[in-house]
Amino acid sequence: MSRRIDNLLRHAASPLMWPFTLPYAIAAHLKNCAYDRRWLQPQQLSCPVVSVGNLSVGGTGKTPLVLLLADRLSQRGWIVDVLSRGYRRSSRNVAHVDLSGTPEEFGDEPLLMARHGLSVYVGANRYDPGQLAEKEAEATSLFSRRLHILDDGFQHRKLARSIDIVLLHRADLERQLLPAGRLREPLSGLRRANICVLRAEDADLSERALQLMGGRGHNADSARVWTVERRTTLPATADSTPAALAFCAIGFANGFFVGLQQAGLALQSAIAFRDHHVYNLNDVEDLQAAARRGGARCFVTTEKDSMRLSPALRAKLEKEGPLIVAGLDVSLQQENYCLDGLEALLQERLQLRPRNVR
Repeated sequence: MSRRIDNLLRHAASPLMWPFTLPYAIAAHLKNCAYDRRWLQPQQLSCPVVSVGNLSVGGTGKTPLVLLLADRLSQRGWIVDVLSRGYRRSSRNVAHVDLSGTPEEFGDEPLLMARHGLSVYVGANRYDPGQLAEKEAEATSLFSRRLHILDDGFQHRKLARSIDIVLLHRADLERQLLPAGRLREPLSGLRRANICVLRAEDADLSERALQLMGGRGHNADSARVWTVERRTTLPATADSTPAALAFCAIGFANGFFVGLQQAGLALQSAIAFRDHHVYNLNDVEDLQAAARRGGARCFVTTEKDSMRLSPALRAKLEKEGPLIVAGLDVSLQQENYCLDGLEALLQERLQLRPRNVR
């Protein structure tokens, strides 16, 4: 079955999932209600936690934002680490990500962040990797300036956080709840957010985002909306690249393909796999065959996807043509204003923490 037919069948099946949406909505509401009313108590780490998450399944740019925040906060004197679930990793143990490891051991996103220089800890219950991070940091004199960034943490309410940052995509405003749609929870969940992040092309949604965040009784001044600009980048060697076949397995594949075209790359064709797809020999052979059919002379993919290609698979693919790994450059508009506000909000939250927590 072709991937195009597979996608059509999945879209056609969505209405069949509508009867299951109500039970999902009830379950999500009950969970949030239990935490909001303190019937369930989240686990509290000693160091502050800044969560970066979203409302829907699939990619909205969380990883690039985590990388940006970690870099900027480090420049401001914070000692930053990242806590991640490690989606689709084969191991269930709590671990400090090893640069020499594999996506199967740690997950593709944690390994990618670690290779960008971050200290990343993985575990299904994010409290356990947080404890491991703090245990390893106890010997340092800068423990009081340590901060955890919780990757993809908005719905992970088992772990207490000081600040919730939520990325909002325009499509989220029109989506249905799982399993018929892609929303993990209703838009009303944004009432828990302290900061909402929009892409530059969605900046006109700022007022709508503020309205969605203003449902709870916090001070209007504490509600902030950030705007990020995203730009696909190519290595210098790609300037003279002939027609390319692009492929990826990310949440919003079309955004990647459009970004490549905006970066000046001539695309012969584009192939999207399901999010977090694990590449195998058949996939590589299919890509080679597609390149031959269309006359593509090279391949281009995301940094995250390149990590899912084993050395053997990459070597085989490049027998057909070189593989170009595209980057994603993310910048924050009014950066100093946003980061000043984040630190002010963080200090405010820390003053309200229980006395028995460092």
